[in-house]
Amino acid sequence: MIAIQELLHRIRWDPEFGKAEFEIGYDDHVARRVVRVPFGRVRLERGAHFAFDAVEDDGSTHMVPFHRVREVWRDGRLIWQRPPKGLV
Repeated sequence: MIAIQELLHRIRWDPEFGKAEFEIGYDDHVARRVVRVPFGRVRLERGAHFAFDAVEDDGSTHMVPFHRVREVWRDGRLIWQRPPKGLV
């Protein structure tokens, strides 16, 4: 399985692959569910090896560690999913 950081960088930097609509699904410990955020609201900082910032509807941001990313959707189709907890 491709590392999540590698996939996110491909979405960002591969012009052909990145044309699609992407959503990142991550574990939200407060909501106790997987929350999906459009890739356009994901802020990847150069050199950030452990997390990215997700921008909320109100403009506030919060840090999401890469290990909490559970799935990636491309044009409404699931293309990447982390194995369920306990099976890795």
